[in-house]
Amino acid sequence: MKFRDVARVNGFVVLLIWLVLTIALAAVAVAGFVAFGQNGNAAALTGAIVACVVAVLLLFGITGLTVVNPNEAKVVQFFGRYIGSVSDPGFFSVLPMTDRRSISLRVRNFETQKLKVNDADGNPVEIAAVVVYKVVDSFKAAFAVDDYEEYVATQSEAAVRHLATTHPYDAHDDDRTSLRDGAEVAEELTVELRERTETAGIEVIEARITHLAYAPEIAQAMLVRQQANQVVAARARIVEGAVGMVGMALERLTAEGMVDLDEERKATMVSNLLVVLCGDRPAQPVVNAGSLYS
Repeated sequence: MKFRDVARVNGFVVLLIWLVLTIALAAVAVAGFVAFGQNGNAAALTGAIVACVVAVLLLFGITGLTVVNPNEAKVVQFFGRYIGSVSDPGFFSVLPMTDRRSISLRVRNFETQKLKVNDADGNPVEIAAVVVYKVVDSFKAAFAVDDYEEYVATQSEAAVRHLATTHPYDAHDDDRTSLRDGAEVAEELTVELRERTETAGIEVIEARITHLAYAPEIAQAMLVRQQANQVVAARARIVEGAVGMVGMALERLTAEGMVDLDEERKATMVSNLLVVLCGDRPAQPVVNAGSLYS
């Protein structure tokens, strides 16, 4: 069984027909009772009673009237059997004596609690996410799961935990995605949640990390580690740039023939330039008045 539109007619038309018939039957019943009271006409009494019975039966006809609000669906059941859904907003009449359950089709936000979980490197982290979703299949939302809102909440927390355990808080190389890579992590979380919630007729529009931090017990140690990694990365960049500058200087000196340097003088020059370029303090130049070999 799957989603389908229920047979329905305009509710105002049904209501108008019911009013006209009810007024007509009421007139017939009154006339019959009056005729029976005046003349003792049994046929008039029978007609009045029949009119009353028909009027009562017509009351069941208007039990199928229902109002569907914008961004809402009505799931219609007839004695436990699913007969269809109404997704268009308006005033309609469906099969009388049916049970109609409202399912909201509005966009909703759900924010998970701060979950404590170990990342891919085994470090305890706190993580939370917000999920933006809506119902796209009222049949699945009503019958595939007990409570689709609770289902989304449970699957969201499970997906966030799985995401945290498969990615490190910080990536130590460029080939690995970390939890701090916002766009990539959000896309991965969204795709996983769409797969998890499709059973309940849910479409996940977006999912993003809203809170990410190391657990308090290791936060200070991880801060020191992050600072050390940043220092190492900065030093590596400085050394890389310094080596390039030294190589360029040697190439230009040789190409333009300014000086003729042997290997030992080149090594000395390279050493001095690297000290100047890689040092974290201003250089203190020393003038050598003698020969390098003296």
